[in-house]
Amino acid sequence: QVQLTESGGGLVQAGESLILTCVASGRVTTGMGWFRQAPGKERELVAAMSWSGSSTHYADSVKGRFTMSGDRASQTWHLQMDNLKPEDTAAYFCAVDQFGILLHGESRFWGRGTHDTVSS
Repeated sequence: QVQLTESGGGLVQAGESLILTCVASGRVTTGMGWFRQAPGKERELVAAMSWSGSSTHYADSVKGRFTMSGDRASQTWHLQMDNLKPEDTAAYFCAVDQFGILLHGESRFWGRGTHDTVSS
């Protein structure tokens, strides 16, 4: 069973940066993704990476501002978020599953989430 733990959320001002970290326990041999859900909105896929790292996906709203990276050996993934905007305020969740499943907005394994608030 895979368990995921996120950290790194917080309160920042617009234009600032945050880095989120997800650590997995249990063996992960699939892709990894970051999702977010803002109050009153549906969950959306922010970024995803295949197991090999050769394939990545970013939501249009974060392209050029967010960067996903990972270390398979330590089963740790990061989401570097730069030039944050108030509309990036949300609960952020990491998830692991087949890359194609993540691209469909689904996953079998989820972290509990970490909250980011971006003030204007």
